[in-house]
Amino acid sequence: SHLTHRNTRRTAAFHVTLNEDGLIVATLEPSDLRENVTTYAAQISGEPRLILVPFVNVSEPLLINASFHGLCYTVGLLVKLGQTWSRPMKTVPVLTKPLPVRRVQLSDYKESPETGVVFEIDAPARNVFSRVNISYTEGQERRSMLYKDFYKGKTVFKHWLPGVCYRNITFQLISEATVYQTALVSQSAVTHTPVHHRTGNSTETATVDENTHEFFTVLTEPGTYRVQVTTLSSSGDCEARESAADTGFTFYLSPGGELLEELRERPQAVSVRLLDSSTAAVSWAPSSENHNGSLVSVVSTTCLKPSLSQRMENTYCSEENSTSDLITNLTPGAQYRVAVYHTNGPLISPPSEPVIIDIEPTGVRELTVYPLSPTAVILSWQRPYHVAFRKYVLQTFFFNPVTLASEWTTYYEIAATASVIASVRVTDLLPAWYYNFRVSMVTWGEPPLSCCDSSTASFVTAPEAPHISSVDYSHGVLYVRWTYGELFIDLSHSRMLHWQVVAVGKKGPERSYSVTRNVMRASLPLPPGDIYNLTVTACTERSRNTSTPNIIKLEPAPPRSLYAVNATHSSVTLLWTEEGVVDFYQVLCKPSKAREPQTSNSHVVTVSGLMPLSTYNCSVTSFSYSTPSKPAHITVTTTKEMNPSVAAISALAVLSILLIGLLVLFLLVLRKKHLQMTRECGAETFVNFASFERDGKLPYNWRRSLFAFLTLLPSCLWTDYLLAFYINPWSKTALKKRKLTSPVQLDDFEAFFKDMSKDSAYKFSLQFEELKSVGLDLSHDAADLPVNRPKNRYTNILPYDFSRVKLMSMHNDEGSDYINGNYIPGYKHAKEYIATQGPLPETRNDFWKMVLQQKSPIIVMLTQCNERRRVKCDHYWPFTDEPVMYGEISVEMLSETESPEWIIRKFRLGYADETQDVLHLNYTSWPDHGVPTVNAIESILQFVLIVRQQANRTRDPIIVHCSAGVGRTGTFIALDRLMQHIREHEFVDILGMVSEMRSHRLSMVQTEEQYVFIHQCVLLMWQKKKQQSITSDVIYENASKT
Repeated sequence: SHLTHRNTRRTAAFHVTLNEDGLIVATLEPSDLRENVTTYAAQISGEPRLILVPFVNVSEPLLINASFHGLCYTVGLLVKLGQTWSRPMKTVPVLTKPLPVRRVQLSDYKESPETGVVFEIDAPARNVFSRVNISYTEGQERRSMLYKDFYKGKTVFKHWLPGVCYRNITFQLISEATVYQTALVSQSAVTHTPVHHRTGNSTETATVDENTHEFFTVLTEPGTYRVQVTTLSSSGDCEARESAADTGFTFYLSPGGELLEELRERPQAVSVRLLDSSTAAVSWAPSSENHNGSLVSVVSTTCLKPSLSQRMENTYCSEENSTSDLITNLTPGAQYRVAVYHTNGPLISPPSEPVIIDIEPTGVRELTVYPLSPTAVILSWQRPYHVAFRKYVLQTFFFNPVTLASEWTTYYEIAATASVIASVRVTDLLPAWYYNFRVSMVTWGEPPLSCCDSSTASFVTAPEAPHISSVDYSHGVLYVRWTYGELFIDLSHSRMLHWQVVAVGKKGPERSYSVTRNVMRASLPLPPGDIYNLTVTACTERSRNTSTPNIIKLEPAPPRSLYAVNATHSSVTLLWTEEGVVDFYQVLCKPSKAREPQTSNSHVVTVSGLMPLSTYNCSVTSFSYSTPSKPAHITVTTTKEMNPSVAAISALAVLSILLIGLLVLFLLVLRKKHLQMTRECGAETFVNFASFERDGKLPYNWRRSLFAFLTLLPSCLWTDYLLAFYINPWSKTALKKRKLTSPVQLDDFEAFFKDMSKDSAYKFSLQFEELKSVGLDLSHDAADLPVNRPKNRYTNILPYDFSRVKLMSMHNDEGSDYINGNYIPGYKHAKEYIATQGPLPETRNDFWKMVLQQKSPIIVMLTQCNERRRVKCDHYWPFTDEPVMYGEISVEMLSETESPEWIIRKFRLGYADETQDVLHLNYTSWPDHGVPTVNAIESILQFVLIVRQQANRTRDPIIVHCSAGVGRTGTFIALDRLMQHIREHEFVDILGMVSEMRSHRLSMVQTEEQYVFIHQCVLLMWQKKKQQSITSDVIYENASKT
């Protein structure tokens, strides 16, 4: 829009009006001026895009030249707050005037006695009008009529009678709008046209003698005339006879007196040349007859062939005539019949021979292949928005192992629909095979056209999973054989590259071997004594498929190279070479006095308590996973016994030397430590052990108290040297069985928090260490199934079996009920939350299935899809407001509201005939593995409160996820539970609550930093609660406005 300023000083009065020149005038009034605001602007809406025009001077009006005439505009007043514009403070509608008609053509609709005149008005561009006021003089009376049935500027006016003269015909365009139940009307100037005489039929007959060959008459009215000659004969008394009339001729008398002759010749050599998929040019040979114009007639022969629901054409469905030799707005895929007429005023020649043209369809777009299984894929594509066709034809191209040939074959035909996206499931494919897919569009024309070869996609199907048929272990080598498919398939033409044989030992490293595709056996050297997970994977260049794991337990091997050394009169040392994986060794020497076998974890052991000068048969047996090996045997003989006094003296001498050396070393260290301790601990350090109570339930409680005492003396000598080796308060075995709890009165919470934060939050570290052992004894077998492993975003975050969310499925396929998510108890319900991972591309359908089946009304997302250039979560919702299918569930985004730190979306889910609305709250300012900044604590608590206000309306579970679904997810759930708890209680037990959450899902509240952050938030909650006189849902000052 063009903006001008008028330097007219006047009192600022805010109005929006239309001046005589058709310009929009916007001025301010004093009440619209606000303190501390210097910038104002007018926002004009009504056109496809908003227009923002600033006021240069608040005391001067804005003059705005509207782009459209006859359009209702809404003008709003905006002020600038900081760097952003406010919403409109006031809006005023204004209706611009339509421009007058430039030219009008009038012609008879049909010959008399039919009524009807065709009005064709030529209105200026960007002109909007709803009705036309037609005024005219009939006889001595002035008549006026509002007419609205104008289509493309043309209408048939059926109120004039044949043979009547109408004068002073005027046309006036009128635009109307209704705003706030107020009708707005604006009209153009009046356009005049000359007098028009409605054509009527009149017949004049004259009889002349047989010698007369000329006929004269006076024609008083313009119009179309036809002249015919009839011969009359009469003889005697015979009755007169009349011949048939000759063919006659037709001519037209114009209002100016010009006589135009009838056209009898058809247009010749008509041809049509396509310029592009929607435009064609028509040409024809010159005519020998005089004429002053030509008409090109176009009609679609395919528009009405499909049913109404399948119809995609909307132009030329009925015959349309044009004076231009260019045909526009053609539809790709349609067929048209084109004819040409010559015109001489209102006289029209016979039509030319019709020309049939076919517009080739433009072909499908975005042909994509989605794998389903080794023998099935889904093909999806989009048709062009502007196209007409009858059906899709899907063809496949591949090497056929039966015919030993490659050729295109038709696989499926799909009738055309109005839907832009189409898809088809292709089955019975060969595994690990190369395919080309082509989708053609076939038209309704006769003969039909097909397009296009460019819409092709290539794909290599996934291989089938091999089946391990036999396993044999001998002399340290595992011999494996497998089969592929139900019948033997020649793999020479397939895209199979090789086999990958992998054996993963439970205690040893992974061993992987590659085998060529034509061989289905392998030999793997594996150490004995371990339990191996054996798999065979079929590999192509794009995908792979793994067999069902085969668990193999190999028996331990007996020790090798068994030797006896250092034999004395009462003992002997045995040593050997370790073979494979061994948990421990069992040594037994016979004969002996009912001795128990000796157990050792080392491959060197000394057997004592033997008799002098005796022979023993000793055996060493390897044990792995409680399974013994075959024993290794050796015969040993002890020596003669030594004199006891000599032996004792030798031993005492050696021991004395060792003790003297150790004592000297100890005194040197003690002196150094004592000097350091005196400086750090002071001259006297005294602690009363009586202050530590022992409840007698478990030794753990006393040890923890003693450990707490020792932490008070971190630098003192005896803490490190006397007690460190005897205190182990963090035994995982004990903690697995024990319920962790640490309730704190809220009145004492601030002092508790300061005490826990001392010494670099050392006590927080101790408490968080206790949490790491919670849930270690819980199983997650479903997550470990091979079919479910790809569904886990992280291999170390797996859902416990007892609390995992199970999907309902019509199929009983293994893994069809699996999703990485757990029920988490809340403040009110045992299944108040579902903590889950951020969906993967392959699990987004399962995610929406879980939302629908659990009837979850709220999804809380605590991550962004990409953080630090890494994908943290799939964009599992639609990008636009167009509905998107996720499996069998449609998801439509109804709204999206963005704030600086979170985004709120509303979705509508559809499945069969049921719908469900879901609120999606996405907090975008929370770093992975971290916490919001201290300044953002109120922001995250405000977000928690918004979620809680929505959640109070339902009892169905809230779905919460971040990336892994444990760190940020666990922190959010903890804050939501604590916010409800603090409203009604005077104590908190954060340790106990986090321990309970971790007993339902692994690693909830993942880092110590997040654990400390929860305490910081509780401290702020408690301080806010003390400041308020009445407990209410509004904890934070700005929350109620959100």
